[in-house]
Amino acid sequence: MRFIASLFVACSALTGCLITMPATAQIVPSTVADRAPLPSMTDKENLLYLDLSTGGRVVIWLRPDVAPKTVERIKILARRHFYDGLIFHRVIDGFMAQTGDPKGDGTGGSELPDLKAEFNYLPHVRGAVSAARAQSDDSANSQFFIVFQPTLKLDKKYTVFGRVIEGMDYVDAVERGEPPAAPSKIVHAYVAADSPPGFTPAAAAPAADLGPAVTLPMSTPAKPAAKPSAPGKKKSLR
Repeated sequence: MRFIASLFVACSALTGCLITMPATAQIVPSTVADRAPLPSMTDKENLLYLDLSTGGRVVIWLRPDVAPKTVERIKILARRHFYDGLIFHRVIDGFMAQTGDPKGDGTGGSELPDLKAEFNYLPHVRGAVSAARAQSDDSANSQFFIVFQPTLKLDKKYTVFGRVIEGMDYVDAVERGEPPAAPSKIVHAYVAADSPPGFTPAAAAPAADLGPAVTLPMSTPAKPAAKPSAPGKKKSLR
């Protein structure tokens, strides 16, 4: 149960349970003079596209200046099509939507090694994109969550590596649940620099072919409706 624990910790933070941070945790310098240059919001190498089943494209501005290893990991996995088809397996209204687990239950990750924490000064405000982890600071791998509402008690306890700059309404539309009954998913994930195709909405299901319409003569009496047949027994599932 690797990653389920991570956001149980996050939830406890919401109720006021603070998590002490080990002295070994890596923190990106908060002094302006010590910070790496801010990447441009138009630099396509640092824009991540998530095409969601909720109907549109989400654009995430990646921040390698504060979380270089985490951003590198996300881009590697996106370019391997790792995220294509993965569901949002844990979505809490007013808190966050979590995805990035190939198992779909919060316990999985990629075949790549876990990452060292890159806790930084970026806040967990609406639209923040942050790496999910287990109890260990250094256990982030492929999973991440997008914040619905400010949750500042998570600051410097989880690695914020980006921010939604377009399409947050498609994140808001993600199905809620732990897990959701009908989970929303990432249809495709792309790095903008790779010149991905534009977003294509899912095709609507074709209407059933009922054949040509038949008009009954006025003198023909309507037939009585047939009685419904008794439902068959369903095999019990064990």
